[in-house]
Amino acid sequence: MFRYSKTLAFGVGFAALALAGAAAAAVGSYPAMAPIEQYRVADEAALARSAAPPSISKDAQVLVLGAKGYEIAAKGTNGFVCIVERSWANDFANAEFWNPKVHGPICFNPASARSVLPTYLTRTQWVLAGVPKGQLLERTKAAVAAHRIVAPEAGAMCYMLSKGGYLGDEAAGGHWRPHLMFFTPHTPAASWGANLPGAPVMGGDDPGVDPATVFYVVVGAWSDGTPAEPMKM
Repeated sequence: MFRYSKTLAFGVGFAALALAGAAAAAVGSYPAMAPIEQYRVADEAALARSAAPPSISKDAQVLVLGAKGYEIAAKGTNGFVCIVERSWANDFANAEFWNPKVHGPICFNPASARSVLPTYLTRTQWVLAGVPKGQLLERTKAAVAAHRIVAPEAGAMCYMLSKGGYLGDEAAGGHWRPHLMFFTPHTPAASWGANLPGAPVMGGDDPGVDPATVFYVVVGAWSDGTPAEPMKM
């Protein structure tokens, strides 16, 4: 997942799948962007709100994919922003970067809405303008070098608790598990005890591109309160 003009790691929600060692399913071939209509989704605003519990999402701003970028579907009052990310939120080397089936409901808290989300929104504008993947990467590197993409604010996090998302062909059932994500400046995974046997925290970053580390914590229930399958650690 992206952050534009201010921040960081593109691929936020979907990188968790690799970190978690998600069940292997055959990944389709997605060598190029599909027609934009294949990336659209019905009732996108409701799907976006499903990323977080109603107590949060009912007062959040909601953005939906328009012709040139994301557009405001509902104004919010609590500083949270809920959207549905598409496959180009993935890191550039991901085989599913252009997978039109990917729809990732995600709800950013105020700190991440300011410092993480803008990168993804900007990338989406580039994608819809027809910028090739290689140039997307070069533009991102240039934005980082120029400090237009910077480290996330303190306290930046988001919710990904939707049953309705499809995070990729490798995810169990497409939606993996409900989880929270925490965005930090580059931080050693060991300092969070991440990626260790029995630890409920996963984490990783791409120091060659984004000035951030993303930590993932799987939780026990979806946004509607129903229990999720326990994660084996």
